[in-house]
Amino acid sequence: IASCLVGSEMCIRDSIYKTHELFKDEKMQLTSLPNAQRPREKLIEKGAKALSDAELLAIFLRTGLPGMNVIELAQHLLNENKTLHNLFNASMDEFCSQKGLGTAKYVQLQAVLELSQRYMQERCQRDAVFNSPNSVYDYLTIQMRGLQQEVFMVLYLDSQNRLVKDEILFYGTINAASVYPREVVKAALKNNAAAVIFAHNHPSGIAEPSQADKLITNKLQQALQLVDINVLDHIIVGGETCVSFAERGLI
Repeated sequence: IASCLVGSEMCIRDSIYKTHELFKDEKMQLTSLPNAQRPREKLIEKGAKALSDAELLAIFLRTGLPGMNVIELAQHLLNENKTLHNLFNASMDEFCSQKGLGTAKYVQLQAVLELSQRYMQERCQRDAVFNSPNSVYDYLTIQMRGLQQEVFMVLYLDSQNRLVKDEILFYGTINAASVYPREVVKAALKNNAAAVIFAHNHPSGIAEPSQADKLITNKLQQALQLVDINVLDHIIVGGETCVSFAERGLI
C-alpha cells in the first residue's frame, strides 16, 4: 500500500510539473516575441485599429492553454467560428463548450458587448439626425444584433428628425394581430414625436418585407396621420442587412 501511495504521489507531482512547464512554455512564447508583436504592447504603441481580430481577441482572453499561446487560441476560435459575429452571438452553451472558454468568459463578453451597445446608443441619441435610410441602418443593426426573438421598435423623432427616444413596443411575430395602432399612437404622443420610424427584425436573417409587414405599416401610417405624426420609414433588419420601405417606395 505504501509503495502504491508513493507511486501515486510521484505521478501527481510529475503531472503538476508538466502542466507548469506547459504554461511556462506558453508564457515564454509570448515574451520571446518583440514588443511590436505582443498584442497589449502593440495596442499601446499603435492603437486598437492596428491589431488583427486574433490579437484583439487574445487581449480579451488574457491566457492561452497548455501547448497553445493566447494568440494561437484566439486564432483557433476564429477559425472554428468563421466570424466574430458567430462567436459573439453563440448561446451560452455553445460558447462555453469551446476550447479555452467558460462561464466567466461568457459573462465578461456579454458585459463588454452590452457596454459597447449602450455607448453607441448614447452617442447616436446625442448626435443622430435621421434624415435618410442610411443614417438609421448602423443604429438599428447595433440595437437588434443577435436578437433571437422578433421585436417591433419605434424611433421617436423631433421636428428636426433628431432621435428623442427608441422603444420596443411589441415582441413576437409582427402582424395585425400583435401590433396595436392605438398603442403606437399613444406612445408617439407621450414622447412628443413629430415623426416616427418603425423597425423590426427578422431573426432568420432574411430582411425582405412580408405581406403582413406591408399591411401593418399601412395601418399604422393611417392611424398616425390622424394626429399629424409623420411615418418616415419602416426598416427591416435581417442579420447585417437592412431593407427600407421608403427606399422601395412602400411609404
